[in-house]
Amino acid sequence: MDELGRARRCADLMYQNDRSSKSLGIEFEVPEPATAVARMRVRDDMVNGFGICHGGMVFALADTAFAVACNAYDDLTVAASANIDFLRPSNAGDELRAIAREDRRGRRTGFYTIEVFNQRDELVALFRGRSVSRGEPILDRG
Repeated sequence: MDELGRARRCADLMYQNDRSSKSLGIEFEVPEPATAVARMRVRDDMVNGFGICHGGMVFALADTAFAVACNAYDDLTVAASANIDFLRPSNAGDELRAIAREDRRGRRTGFYTIEVFNQRDELVALFRGRSVSRGEPILDRG
């Protein structure tokens, strides 16, 4: 299996049991190893009391893209830290797209940047994540 095939297989296995992302309607693709694109339509039940998308929903979308990207190596990896800057609001009906890219990966720790865009290609949020490897294979689980 090549690197891209391995990354896609790891993502598929992880997503099979990801009830949280599925409940939010998040779908993803793996265009190349250690990258991911996750998509979500903002539903009416995702907006806060001010009528804009709840920040936790945007964070969840970015976090899903982060998880897919950092688990591309058949090495179970979890978030150690993450932060997000919200740059513009999203509204019900918006189509959000989170693009995750690996900045650096060491033996146990990785650093990732995830940009979240709306359907007009406007930057909505900027997420930075640090991952840590648990040293367990993913593909053996499926």
